[in-house]
Amino acid sequence: MRGWKEDDYLPGATIPLGGTARWNKTGSWRALTLPYFDRRLCIDCLLCWVTCPDGCIVMKDDEIQGIDLDYCKGCGICASVCPRGAITMVNKNES
Repeated sequence: MRGWKEDDYLPGATIPLGGTARWNKTGSWRALTLPYFDRRLCIDCLLCWVTCPDGCIVMKDDEIQGIDLDYCKGCGICASVCPRGAITMVNKNES
């Protein structure tokens, strides 16, 4: 059995480049819920920003501005770590 070499070529193979999630919007196939952000309750602790697996928390001048729903898949991690309830999960049909 032959091993893989750096100069081997796979015709028709596609290898995705790192960071391609920003080029492929995922929000259209999210779970049945999506996050709702209430700026009035937010204390900018950044727990949601740190824990979001898709990097959907929008920041400006060290403040959370909202959630980029084009890339959010509705996992709810941001809502589960928010100590003030500034992020809640709502049914996407009710938003």
